[in-house]
Amino acid sequence: RRGIDLDWVLYSGYDNMVDAFVKGEIDLAWNGPLSYVKIKRLAADGVRVIAMRDADINFTTHFITHADSGIDTMEDLKDRSFAFGRRSSVQAGLLAFSFLKDSGINPSKDLSANSFYDDRQSDTKSDECDVVERVASGEFDAGAVSQRVMETMAEDGTLPRDAVRIFWSSPGYSHCCFTSQNDLDPELAAEIESAFLSVTDEDPIGKAVLEGEACRSFVPGTDIGWEMIEKAAEAEGLI
Repeated sequence: RRGIDLDWVLYSGYDNMVDAFVKGEIDLAWNGPLSYVKIKRLAADGVRVIAMRDADINFTTHFITHADSGIDTMEDLKDRSFAFGRRSSVQAGLLAFSFLKDSGINPSKDLSANSFYDDRQSDTKSDECDVVERVASGEFDAGAVSQRVMETMAEDGTLPRDAVRIFWSSPGYSHCCFTSQNDLDPELAAEIESAFLSVTDEDPIGKAVLEGEACRSFVPGTDIGWEMIEKAAEAEGLI
């Protein structure tokens, strides 16, 4: 529609895409938060965040607990059980683990039990929905879930409002983004950004795109909000 010619490549995993981007084999990439901070560290000439979904600005992780658990602070988690999302999840895995450590809770020593979704047998396809279900049932005393998933569950009626409550919320951070090579022609970069920002739900195709991405709009990219992810990834030896 905007007259921008492109070829697209589908990678089997983010690490393969990161490697291709750093080698200069691709000009533009759709990054998860961890792959973005990896690219940012590895790209010799720097990178540019072209655009993001509105939902990826001020992304938030919540720690939830059963309604009558008696857990009100991080300190109350000592000797209690905690459910994480997937190990590969930034919001419910990496950052959740980091937030606990920053608060003085050593997940390996201070919790009575903890597990990642990868280690649990579950019929629930969503790792974060699995966390909500297990905390609501009392199997775990607390767990990590993103604001986005809680909103989605509330909208579709699957959030057990009377069974779980939020007792801690993280500061906002940035999540997924479209990243370009820093030496991409400025005019082309501006055209690509404009193309994303022009997507609206007033157009049938635009509406389908936004619904598919579970967002209301695309917004200009930002270099702010990645610091917590970088710190956590560095602490775990991921970058």
